[in-house]
Formats: sequence, C-alpha cells, structure tokens
Amino acid sequence: MFKVSLVTLSVAAASSAYSAGFSLGDQSATASGSALSTAAASSEDISFSYWNPALFLNAKKNTFYVSGAYIMPKMDVSNIEAKDAAGQSISGSSTNTDSVDNAIVPSLYYAMPLSDDTVAGFSINAPFGLSGDYGDDWAGRFHATETGLQDIALSFSLAHRVNDWFSAGASVQVHKAEVTLESAVGTTVPSQGGEGLGKIEADDIGYGYSLGVLFTPVKGTRIGVGYRSKIDFDFEGDVKYTSDSPTFSGLVSAKSLVDADVSDSLTFPDILTISLEQALTPKLKLGLSVIRTGWSSMDDGLNIDFDSDQDNSKLTFGFEDQWMYSAGLTYDYSKKLTLRTGIARDNSPVTDEYRSARTPDGDRTWYSMGGTYHFSETSSATFAYTYVDIEDVSVDRTDLDEDSARGTYSADYSSSASVISLAYNMSF
Repeated sequence: MFKVSLVTLSVAAASSAYSAGFSLGDQSATASGSALSTAAASSEDISFSYWNPALFLNAKKNTFYVSGAYIMPKMDVSNIEAKDAAGQSISGSSTNTDSVDNAIVPSLYYAMPLSDDTVAGFSINAPFGLSGDYGDDWAGRFHATETGLQDIALSFSLAHRVNDWFSAGASVQVHKAEVTLESAVGTTVPSQGGEGLGKIEADDIGYGYSLGVLFTPVKGTRIGVGYRSKIDFDFEGDVKYTSDSPTFSGLVSAKSLVDADVSDSLTFPDILTISLEQALTPKLKLGLSVIRTGWSSMDDGLNIDFDSDQDNSKLTFGFEDQWMYSAGLTYDYSKKLTLRTGIARDNSPVTDEYRSARTPDGDRTWYSMGGTYHFSETSSATFAYTYVDIEDVSVDRTDLDEDSARGTYSADYSSSASVISLAYNMSF
C-alpha cells in the first residue's frame, strides 16, 4: 500500500486553479466539505492532522484514511498581445482556452494508538503543485509554454493528550519536489538567430516539520492551532534546447543557448492555521478558520543559474503573505449521515506588477458542500464538492527589465474550478 501510494502521488497532476499561489488545499474530503472551516480543530477524523498534527488523537483505533480530489479547472485567456526580444510582433491566436487540464490530487493517512493518550501517525500528501501547458505555438510562448511543479511530502507524527483540555502534536517531513519550466527562446527573426525551445527540469529533497496544539476549554468548544514550516530546496537539473530553425545554431555556437546544468534555490512557504469548532446544538457545529501562508519567502522568485555563458534567467514572483478566511457548518442529520457546507475567501499572493503567464493568479472564493455516510462504527465514505470562483485578472509584462530576453506580453485571464473530493475511512 505504501509503494502504491507513492506511485499514485508521483504521477498525479497538480493544478494551480484550486488554491491561491500554488498551494493545494484539498488534503481531506472531510475538510473540503466545509471549506476548511475546522481545519486545525475538527473532532471528525485523522485527515485534519495535515493542518494540526495533534488531531491524530481523533483516532481511537488503528485508522486508515485515503482521500482524492478531482480538479476540473477552466482558464480563458483573451486579448493576447506579445512581441519578442527583437520587438517583432508574434503571430498567434489572441485567445487561449486549453492551457490547464483536469487533475487528481490524492492524500493518505494512517494512525496507530500507542496508548489511550498517545497516537503515532503517518501521512503522504501533495502540499504544493502547479501545472499548465499553453502549447508551443501560442503568441506568449517566449514567456511560458509548459510550467510544472510537484511537491510530495512524507510525514511521521506523534500526538499526545496531556490532560482533558490540552493536547499537542508534532511531525517531521521529507519533501521531494520537481520543477519543469519550458518556453520559446531566441527571436522570430531568422537573421538574428531564429526561434527555439528551452526546457528546464530540476528536482531536490527538502525537510520540514509541523507543530500543533488543541485546547478544549469547555465541552463542545475546540480551539486548534497548527503550524507547517518552510521548506528549503536547492534545485539542480539541466536545460535542453531544440529548434527547427536552421539559423538557431548561431545562438548555440555563440554559447549563449547551449544544453547545460542549472541550479536555483527556492523556499516554499510556511502555513499557520487557527480554527474553532463550536457546538451550537447537539447536532449542529460551527467552524471558523484563518490560514496564513508565508508567501513572502518566495518574493524573489526564480533566479536560474546556468553552467554555461548564458545569463541567469530571472522571474520575480513578488509574492506577499496572505490569509484565507473560512466559515462552515456541520450537521448530524442522522446516526449514519453527516452533512457539511462552507464558504471561504482565499487571497492571492500575486501582485499586479509581477503577475506573469506562469502565475496568472487572482483572489478566490470557495463555495463548498459535502457529507459523510457511516456504513458502520468503523467504516465511512465522504463526498465533497467545491466551486472555486477566481477573480478576473490581467497580465502586463511590458515594462520589466527581466523580460529583456522574453519580450513583452499582456493578456486578460478569466478562471474558475470545480473540485470533487472522495474519501474512505476505516478503523480496525
């Protein structure tokens, strides 16, 4: 099962259309049903340990939880205008509607009680992901053709109940991240070298941790705080260039565009989650959460160093720390059926100045609903649906020095996503 889980995660495509930046929010179908409103405080199951490792204490027996989100994004790009580095207008459609594909994001959790007050836990998640492919012939190809980022995290946790009102947990994590960046290079003018395609592939292993506490001051009130640390990566890989232009070899012979090793350092952001789960009646619970993501750790963006005479390739992200706010309700309709709903506002870290074809991000509003059906005391299935409404944004890359080799690019973006999540929970 462990090997199958790793393979499933490694081939899963990730999409940036679900959560702001390139964070993937669906780590639990249960949490998604109420828009993450009880992410760090829920009493429902062990999948909430992603936000707060102390919540592995939700397991009273050996428990297995597997969840998967099927993301169906939609992104329409219009009013595309682009010029290459030589100032020549680039031919191509003024619209693009097929740059993002449907994707699956799975997660897996296992809890093993060591005593009545201590639980050991294990999980595999894909915390961050980004996927997009505009194609090789669109007008903005010098800014991006393919973009891919995949982060797989393996976590080992321990949670302990100190007394009736206080519990704590911690985990250590191993992250394996891979990055793919592809774009057109050179110029559309054959006499100046012609046009080619450059593709960078790099990877690295990073390490992180998480900490969490849970307070139960009175019966029916749970307050949780969880923290996931930053992860430092020193990516290493290579760049390869291809071209159908007979004059592109001039750029190769000048050693400005040759296959070479590449490197870059990135720090993925930390995440702080504060949640309240409050019983309003014996059957109805209110959830409130705020989630802060420290996106400023990636403010400088990409600064790719080539092991050749080629100048560094820079793409400033200009990310800012942002908050997500959510509220939701959970209703025990019967002994077998629990229903959920929620709404959330997920603010984008991207600034107007540095928004790019690789990060055409906008603020999001989540509308969520879901439910859990309990087959027995030890087995249940969960369903959730989330519609993500993303604000319309514009990309204007017409006055940045770092685009001197890419040329200029501007376009309007309209995006949304539908997400279906399913999970199965079993204890034994």
